[in-house]
Amino acid sequence: MSSPVLDKSEARVRRMFGQIAGSYDFLNHALSLNIDKRWRTITARLVPPNTADPAPILDLCTGTGDLALTYHRATSGAVPVVGADFCHEMLVRAAAKAKGTGAAIPFVEADAQALPFPDDTFQLVTVAFGLRNVTDTDQGLREMVRVAKPGGRVAVLEFSRPRNRLIGWGYGLYFRRVLPLIGQVVSRSRENAYNYLPRSVLAFPDYDALADKMRAAGLADVWFRPLTFGVATLYVGTKPGTEGLRDSGTEGLRETNPAVSLRP
Repeated sequence: MSSPVLDKSEARVRRMFGQIAGSYDFLNHALSLNIDKRWRTITARLVPPNTADPAPILDLCTGTGDLALTYHRATSGAVPVVGADFCHEMLVRAAAKAKGTGAAIPFVEADAQALPFPDDTFQLVTVAFGLRNVTDTDQGLREMVRVAKPGGRVAVLEFSRPRNRLIGWGYGLYFRRVLPLIGQVVSRSRENAYNYLPRSVLAFPDYDALADKMRAAGLADVWFRPLTFGVATLYVGTKPGTEGLRDSGTEGLRETNPAVSLRP
């Protein structure tokens, strides 16, 4: 019997993450044994921002803002960072976290499939553990490429399936059995978010398959690097072209609805 189709509709995903926003950070760090923090640090090191470029950085599907804050720290605030997500409850926590660290990061409520930013705006567009939750992965990638400046990069940090059979077996057991049980007990998600998590990872393309999607979206020089035995993988591509970008910083970034834009 085939497994039921994974429901990645915008309404379901937004509702699900809204329900677990309060326990999201705790569970992310606890269930990954804090390795998720290292993955974000590695991302900022392997895909460093250009502090001589005035163009900002966009962190898409930012959640509670961890990767946006990682890049803010990596540049000591010298490069503007913008966070975007379509889940308001997550953004409320991201804005509070940024305010607590003194980071001046604007957070914009926006759908990854229709970003409210002009073409060719960002020197770097990132997404960590969020692309697989976008209903139309290809459209999400096309939007990331559209808003990246020519010569800019797109970085995707996402869960993947370890290729080593022994590690894969242990990972699968933890991911399918232990993690959903702990996550559900702590989060009490009515949408069974932590049952959705392993299903979404298993249904999502990884390694060469995701790299091919990034190329199809218009990126060149695509490469990927597995992290922690392939539990997560970092994918990076460059938008072709070397044209300059106006010195605009974050000024003029059009927002979907200023009333739901959260600024520190």
